Amino acid sequence: MITLTERQRLILKAIVRDYTEGGNPVGSKSLVQELPVKVSSATIRNEMVRLEDLGLIVKTHLSSGRIPSIKGYRYYVDHILKPEKVDGRDLQVIQHSLGGEFHKIDEIVAQSADILSQLTSYTTFTLRPELKDSRLSGFRLVPLGNHQVMAILVTNNGDVENQTFTIPNDLTGDELEPVVRFIDDQLVGLPLQDVLQQLQREIPLKLAKYLQNPDGFLDIFGSVLSKAASERFFVGGKLNLFNYTAQQNPKTLQSLYSLLDQTDNLANVIGPPGQRIQVRIGNEITNDLLKDYSLITATYDVDRHGKGMIAILGPTAMPYSRMIGLMGAFQRELARKLLDYYRYFDE
Repeated sequence: MITLTERQRLILKAIVRDYTEGGNPVGSKSLVQELPVKVSSATIRNEMVRLEDLGLIVKTHLSSGRIPSIKGYRYYVDHILKPEKVDGRDLQVIQHSLGGEFHKIDEIVAQSADILSQLTSYTTFTLRPELKDSRLSGFRLVPLGNHQVMAILVTNNGDVENQTFTIPNDLTGDELEPVVRFIDDQLVGLPLQDVLQQLQREIPLKLAKYLQNPDGFLDIFGSVLSKAASERFFVGGKLNLFNYTAQQNPKTLQSLYSLLDQTDNLANVIGPPGQRIQVRIGNEITNDLLKDYSLITATYDVDRHGKGMIAILGPTAMPYSRMIGLMGAFQRELARKLLDYYRYFDE
């Protein structure tokens, strides 16, 4: 466990602040003017040598200045940082952007990723609340002609999923009507996860009395149901990720971009919802592609409807105090918006 004196903590804090704001190595002369205590340039240089010996700052080849190390950022985040209060303009942007009319939970969560990306200039992720309590409240098939149907599935919290399918030539709309009635009679009101389980077991046998070959319909129903029940990430500012990478290998850059489109990989990187705002720096992120980045995640709680997550991915030299303050405010505003949305369907 590293223990710093108050003066060393002030110097490390100033180095982190100056470097994350300006991007230039920090020297002792500039720190003389900034520190809230009066000390000489020589004293500051001695303290910087001590911080360097501890591995908290490193000297660059370009100047005599120092920059924070990954270990230094970690110490700063854990022991020194105080979240910056969100200014009125940022709060107004959040509240205004979330104040519009939304018809689906996904619209709110997707919009949140874009808002957060605009506010931070980083790549952002939002995860909709857990779906453990979502129940099937309706299912319809709308004929579109030319053997095409639109499957529409509605959940109790107002989510609507729809997909268009081509049905087999030997399957008619009249044959599908009793199947839809069966779903309304037998499955409406059940949790989506229970319906998914029954889809693997009982439902195919029960549908056999209505359809000679139920496979085509099961594919349609299973597809739209799986989409409604799936964990879903939304990404904002994908290209922002490349503004902070020193990696120029085309294959690595392609892998990095592909990572943002793969829900399973994103879930592994971001992890499950926790209890507080968390910061992972460099190699603390589980994916080697992200060893030069920092990831800040925050969980938002929507009461009995579950928990979701927001996250920002940016350079290790990010202004952590501002970002964590911003995440805290966004976390609260998004939870408030979703609670208002759910309250409409609960009434």
